[in-house]
Amino acid sequence: MATPLAERIRPQALEEVVGQKHLIGENGPLRHILSSGGDLPNLIFYGPPGTGKTTIAEIAAKLTERKIFKLNGTSASISDIRQIVASLDTIDSRNGILLYLDEIQYFNKKQQQILLQYIEDGRITLIASTTENPYFYIYPAVLSRSIVFEFKPVDTEEMKLAVLRAFNILSEEQNTIFDLENGVIEQIARSAGGDVRTAINTVEAAVLAAPVPPPNAHKQITMDTAASVARQTVIRYDQGGDEHYDLLSAFQKSMRGSDANAAIHYLARILEAGDLPSAARRLMVCACEDVGLAYPQIIPIVKAAVDIAFQVGMPEARIPLADAVVLVCNSPKSNSAYQAINAAFEDLRTGHTGSIPRQLQNKHYDGADNRKKGQFYQYPHDFPNHWLRQQYLPDAIKDRVYYEFGDNKNEQAAKEYWSKIKK
Repeated sequence: MATPLAERIRPQALEEVVGQKHLIGENGPLRHILSSGGDLPNLIFYGPPGTGKTTIAEIAAKLTERKIFKLNGTSASISDIRQIVASLDTIDSRNGILLYLDEIQYFNKKQQQILLQYIEDGRITLIASTTENPYFYIYPAVLSRSIVFEFKPVDTEEMKLAVLRAFNILSEEQNTIFDLENGVIEQIARSAGGDVRTAINTVEAAVLAAPVPPPNAHKQITMDTAASVARQTVIRYDQGGDEHYDLLSAFQKSMRGSDANAAIHYLARILEAGDLPSAARRLMVCACEDVGLAYPQIIPIVKAAVDIAFQVGMPEARIPLADAVVLVCNSPKSNSAYQAINAAFEDLRTGHTGSIPRQLQNKHYDGADNRKKGQFYQYPHDFPNHWLRQQYLPDAIKDRVYYEFGDNKNEQAAKEYWSKIKK
């Protein structure tokens, strides 16, 4: 079975790795650690697939002259780790063992606790990788004994270097010259979605899919060939994972920040990933929370757009949702009602409440112990402007203010109206 191209051309030195310049660039902290010649600390690499975590772990073993063992958290067991520890007495482990544990988030708490004893006494140096936030998934005691580095998706310009290198190596292996149509390298780099492995696999597939040239002729790699084998741009969107919540957060914050371009971009990514319900939910929340009383009519408008989206389904659902997103972005903003309800909940949680005033209670009789009998409720519609001053909050918090008028046109108009009446 042939070794995949991505494995055959895996970088052997930090200088060959594309991306992660914030870690392994000239002044990158990880470069300094690996090049110091001193003890290698336990490391946790956090980031999406295809960004160099495994590659840099292998380079770390080479630079520190340690024997590397690889395990995957989805299938490894504690017995596998104990078996690795047993190899400490062999001659090829004289400089110590480096255990590369991929997908450590799949190790349960007990497994991580047992692993901890081996990294505490120094028998194992651990490099663990995870695609999920380590502060949520990794046992705190393991985290406290490790340095966490975040790996980021590789940008298009860096990715183009990996794509060109892959074509050059295949050209050497096959003793064939490739004629690349203008734009092929960038198209493959963009379609990989920040994943170097995906980009290299696409190069390999494009070469295989290209027509066989006549003898002594160059092999033509056209845009059509590249497009036929390139994955649709990778959308990282693991339901329940970090990418899922990061994308939804970016969507809502872009609407709150009134950036229609960004909000439409994130809406497209969410819909492309097939998550219409989450897009609709965040859109309705934003209409209520962030536009709110500055333009209260937006709430039924957005609800109607969401209803239409669910009735027509994708791909047409993108149209009413795009209308609603742009409307939310362009609308004035107010979170006054949101702040008010939050303050009320905070009072409930801290015990700042009290009995409902007698005049508001739904009873029309008084017990024998009540010296002042009668409900004393006054009906506002019986008074000028349908208002009179009477107490509605419990005695203990009768002067509490939850709602403050926002500085937008609608709320300022309401403020002016009630200021005149309540004088």
